[in-house]
Amino acid sequence: MMRGGNREMRRMLDRMGLEMKELSNVQEVVIKTDTKEIIIAKPAVTEMKAKDNSIFQVIAESYEERELEVPIFSHEDIALVAQQANVSAEEATKALTEAKGDLARAILLLTTK
Repeated sequence: MMRGGNREMRRMLDRMGLEMKELSNVQEVVIKTDTKEIIIAKPAVTEMKAKDNSIFQVIAESYEERELEVPIFSHEDIALVAQQANVSAEEATKALTEAKGDLARAILLLTTK
């Protein structure tokens, strides 16, 4: 543990060019991936600002994970599958869903029909 507590920590952050502040009244933080969402209710959130960047620290007592019914694929993945299999973007998305996001498998599904 650091001697001097918060005052010493603030001095050290100032020397490094960092500014740290607590965000108040945060109701919810949602983290989305291509297959799930993580919902954090009433977290403690701290923002640490550097020159061009911000770092957010999220502290929660509990959280909820939800699997997405329809996975989200990037436009690049859809375009790649559509181009390689010579099909529409809609067909490429369906194949990616069926292949659970595996690009090679989606292309094979479309080209071996």
